[in-house]
Amino acid sequence: MAAVGMGTNFPPELVEGMMNLVTGKSSLAKLSARKPIPFTGEKLFTFNLDKEADIVAENGQKSAGGATVGAVTITPIKFEYSARFSDEFMRADEEYRLRVLQEFGDGAGRKFARALDLAAFHGVNPRTNQASAVVGQNYFDTKVTSQITYAEATPDDNLDAAIAAITGAERDFNGIAMAPAMASAMAQVEVNGVRQYPEFRFGGQPDRLAGMSIDINGTVSKMPQSNNTPVMAYVGDFANMFRWGYATEMPVQVIEYGNPDNDASAGDLKGSNQVLLRLEAFIGWAILDPASFSKIVNTAAG
Repeated sequence: MAAVGMGTNFPPELVEGMMNLVTGKSSLAKLSARKPIPFTGEKLFTFNLDKEADIVAENGQKSAGGATVGAVTITPIKFEYSARFSDEFMRADEEYRLRVLQEFGDGAGRKFARALDLAAFHGVNPRTNQASAVVGQNYFDTKVTSQITYAEATPDDNLDAAIAAITGAERDFNGIAMAPAMASAMAQVEVNGVRQYPEFRFGGQPDRLAGMSIDINGTVSKMPQSNNTPVMAYVGDFANMFRWGYATEMPVQVIEYGNPDNDASAGDLKGSNQVLLRLEAFIGWAILDPASFSKIVNTAAG
């Protein structure tokens, strides 16, 4: 492993593992596709053929077809996580430093996973729980207009209604991101005294429901500082109409001096025999077609 200092990159052999943690802990990452993206962003083209195919008789005239072409740009957003460690890190051998970086990367990967969901679902900066000007309007709660009112006694009917809204717009669906409270309600659904969805009982987290991918995650309904949102589930074409990616170069800094995390109680690094590790990840996403999604919302909680 190369020496780690100011402005170096996170070891490449650890980047993929860290982003796999994001896939495992983020509903959006689990349900959709991902690939590396350049720092400068990536433009994705959307292509829709507006009419049906035409049957043409021999010597007959062809009529106009037509296509609508659009473009959506994935712009990477900087996410960072910093933590203080003993300055023994600087005097340790490379094997020890690599282990520390690996553990730090594992933890940061989980935090970046939550950050992807919280920013792309709700448009907030996860640390402050406030609307992020950097995210702008590029998030599900504002872009997805199809909304179904949640009823705790009939959550399966709510899913049916959300799917009907998507198919009514002539779109496909293949995934569900569901809040834990709605998953608990699914476990309680009975018909003639028989539980209809036993896979949800006892905190069960099934990967499939009626042929669709499903992920149960608190990021759907709960933001940091225990602030709930009224959303109980997002349903739609995550596999094709949501894209996310990351820049493979992830700067990591080892800072030895000052108070770079502005922590008044912790004070100066050198005075506390500490160093600060700071990892930056550039992650971007795009909702290619908001009409391919529907959200189930608990209006009583809003």
